[in-house]
Amino acid sequence: MMNGLARAAVRFRPSSFVGSFVALLLASSVITACGLLLQTGLTAHLSPVRYANAPVLVAADPSAKISVQHGQSHETVSAPLPERARVDAALADKLAALPGVAAALPDLAFPVQATTPGAPVLTAHGFASIGLTAWGTQPGTVPGTQPGPGGGLLAEGRAPGVGEVVLDAATARAAHLAVGDRVTLTAPTGSGSYRIVGLADARVGAAGAWFTDAVAGQLSGHPGRIDAIAVQPRPGVPVKEVAAQVRQAVGGQAQVFTGDGRATVEQPLLLQAKVMLTALGGSFGGVATMTAVFVVMGTIALATNQRAREFALLRAIGATPRQIRRTIATEAVLIAPLAGLLGILPGLGLAHWWFGQLVSRGAVPAGVSLSVGPIPMLVATGSGLLAALLAGYLGARRPAKLRPSQALGESAVERARPGWIRTTIGLLALVGGCVLAEVTTGQSGADAANTALGVVMCFLLAMALLGPLVAWLATTVLGLPLRTRPAGAAGSLAADNSRANARRLASAITPIVMVTAFCGTLLVMGSSIEHVSAEQVRGGMVADQIVGSAGPGLPVDAAARAARVPGVAQAVGVLHTGAVLRSGDTLNTATVLGVSGDPSKVLNLGVRDGSLSGLAGGTDTVAVATTVADTMKVKVGDRLPMQLGDGTPVRPTVVATYQRGLGMGELLLPRAALAAHVGTGYDSQVLVSDAPGADRRAVAAALAGLGDGAPVTVTDAAGYATAANHDQELNTWANTVMAGVLGGFAAVAAANTLVMTVLDRRREVGLLRLSGTTRRQVRGMFRWEALLVATTGLLLGGAIAWVTLVPVARGLTESAPYVSPALVLPVAAGVVLLALAATALPGRALLREKPLTASAGQR
Repeated sequence: MMNGLARAAVRFRPSSFVGSFVALLLASSVITACGLLLQTGLTAHLSPVRYANAPVLVAADPSAKISVQHGQSHETVSAPLPERARVDAALADKLAALPGVAAALPDLAFPVQATTPGAPVLTAHGFASIGLTAWGTQPGTVPGTQPGPGGGLLAEGRAPGVGEVVLDAATARAAHLAVGDRVTLTAPTGSGSYRIVGLADARVGAAGAWFTDAVAGQLSGHPGRIDAIAVQPRPGVPVKEVAAQVRQAVGGQAQVFTGDGRATVEQPLLLQAKVMLTALGGSFGGVATMTAVFVVMGTIALATNQRAREFALLRAIGATPRQIRRTIATEAVLIAPLAGLLGILPGLGLAHWWFGQLVSRGAVPAGVSLSVGPIPMLVATGSGLLAALLAGYLGARRPAKLRPSQALGESAVERARPGWIRTTIGLLALVGGCVLAEVTTGQSGADAANTALGVVMCFLLAMALLGPLVAWLATTVLGLPLRTRPAGAAGSLAADNSRANARRLASAITPIVMVTAFCGTLLVMGSSIEHVSAEQVRGGMVADQIVGSAGPGLPVDAAARAARVPGVAQAVGVLHTGAVLRSGDTLNTATVLGVSGDPSKVLNLGVRDGSLSGLAGGTDTVAVATTVADTMKVKVGDRLPMQLGDGTPVRPTVVATYQRGLGMGELLLPRAALAAHVGTGYDSQVLVSDAPGADRRAVAAALAGLGDGAPVTVTDAAGYATAANHDQELNTWANTVMAGVLGGFAAVAAANTLVMTVLDRRREVGLLRLSGTTRRQVRGMFRWEALLVATTGLLLGGAIAWVTLVPVARGLTESAPYVSPALVLPVAAGVVLLALAATALPGRALLREKPLTASAGQR
């Protein structure tokens, strides 16, 4: 009987379930999208291209790892290295001597720029690896051993010697170059003129240049070190057997990759993308899932409470508590799976758009595709079903337990106060939020940011549970102006109604608080970082001229050549890279600037202790931003344990701490200490200080010639700040998207809840109309109530966001949160318009009904 009653309720009174259905559908969409991103992060892979024909690949570990002890167990924590790690070139000869190995080719790649106008950036290699991409085209052969120049891979000419180069034929033809011509190439270690002695055919792959292995090592800045070793098995020897031999031979010097794992070496961004997608889908997806379940439970609890009279009537005619609960469970089973399945399609669309944006912005390699599987969809549907069942049970718990004689009387009036269990849990959540907010004040920036959403969730849970008390207090305070003469009868009605029905008002306020808290926290956090970073760049960059390159970068001798330009007082080369720091049980990446010489005259970093001039005294020194110094608990004179970009552990001496680290770089090291540990040793910029009385335009024109024909840019500090702001765009975009997803979901939930609360007031509106209240007064009452709800939600949500943001902003930027009017005003206006529209539209629908019909109850 109860199952039949549930089916009849859904069939003949669908309006009672529309709000719950919408909430479940949206929750399924958000959980599906985040789940697909998480799944993609766990399963993302690429097929190797350059190493496609090398079954076994030897390369250094691309991750930094530490061992963390939890009780009696150990856990390995890893993080992607900012730079490519390399292996010893001599290892190739050792592997080539293994019994199952036919050949072991050392591979080294780095960009070079031809000074010929219109010439592309070439990828340079050692000549030993010229046949790597052609491996396997002729089974049983090894490149370099076939008859003909270059092992049959040169269309013309011969292998290079010292001072010589081989170009691919397509690039040579495009630049009108031929064998015997000379070409000037700019490499990380400097520019040089080379004689073209050969042209490689199309089998060697993309645009490239090949030097002797020794020359390639010198030009790359990593003599004796290579990117990888490509291993070819002997005919008939299984790949697994060769991989085992190689793994035993390399020991702990390197890692062995087979299958799609080779693409991790070829595309270092893949590993970083996997970590980013996993973090985005996991951490943000977890918060989104909690939010979705939170909204679903609130919406279904509201819908269940609105049917209190119905349940009371069932109790009065003899229905047992078990039958009431079974009815609610059946209703949830009827609507939740359908809403979850329908929400999968928009969730797929959101995931595809989100993933496509990450690819287009360079955060994910272009070859990676979104992984679509059933698990995120099952989780989304199951989460909605469980949330619906739990919310329905909790909402019907009291009417189901009441004696039949009391049920109708209890349902006729709103409860005066919430239950003690709800109040206790709400107070605990409030205390938990305050404790977490206090904990974040002593955390570093990254840890504080990770704790921020936990603080928000605690306060939102407290708001949901203590909502009736909060709503009563808010209507008491904010309702005072509505009882004055300017607000009129409509304002007085709104104030009295709101105070008398605080529980109903709390259901409408909570989603508004959620919109404001989520959007405020994420958007203001991003704007604070962007604002402080821009200020630090503007104040920290005091160089008169900034020389950059439109190509891969500036060679190592660019700073020395710039210093010789007439009118230049000092020139400092800047090499951008990263480092890995251990903070407790986590690994964090820090931005690093490698500087040549004393940067004091071109950078004003706000030195707190020590002096930047100490960086010019050797290679074992470091200057540390105050945010990092406080986190790592180091001061001037201490040793800073860290790993360079390629994973090399070092402990340089701290010579200075400075305040402007967010916009300029968290660590400063001598360039000479970093050159051998970066992917390419090009300088990102050369910072120039003009001599007193020098003609700035003349100096800029002279500096533009540093590229020897390659494109060079010369700008000032303002131009540098603009470029630095551009680098923050991805982080700003990510925060905006997260705010849009969570805030948009919460906004729809808020509108949904407001519509449900207004439509549930059919009897109330009918009685008001019968008592003589005009349509205009009723509409005015709805407007005042909407403004009261919006104002309360904005104030509470803003307070939650501010309490969360203050310690986070101080940890990240060492300053208070920066609240931009361009962010606050649209959010506030959007909330107010949302509240007005979500109450006005259903309110007008109620007013179109006849008063007698409306006062008789729901149709």
